[in-house]
Amino acid sequence: MSNVKISDSSTGAIFASKSMKRPIQGPGLTAPGIVILQSLFILLIETAEYAIGKIGTITGVAIVAAVAGGIYLGRAGTEFVIAVTAPLAALFSTILVLCTLGGVGLHLARLGLDLVTSLAALAPYLAISAIAGWAHYLYRLRATRS
Repeated sequence: MSNVKISDSSTGAIFASKSMKRPIQGPGLTAPGIVILQSLFILLIETAEYAIGKIGTITGVAIVAAVAGGIYLGRAGTEFVIAVTAPLAALFSTILVLCTLGGVGLHLARLGLDLVTSLAALAPYLAISAIAGWAHYLYRLRATRS
């Protein structure tokens, strides 16, 4: 770890801080690693939240955190996977949680209604994570082409 000196222009004070070391050594997670990371993280948080009450804010923050974690931990070339996986993982984990913990089973009318209700609660977070993921993908795509 290297020391970074930051100076405050108004007071002239100099602060020293250590840079954060990446938890994964090497180039980062591959595409399957990103899929597993995001899917399991979202499923774990969503299961815990559904055990407490309905799916909503905590799972939404987990979706945004999963995209941010993918951006931070992923290697170059996994940007598309980062953008696509989080919404799909949220959909499949919601279906899994509703069919098992939710007591819905495979009754299509009840499953459909609960699925729409749960995804509506996650909609703002899905939009934020999709914007962040696709913006990161397009930024990296533009940077590699120029």
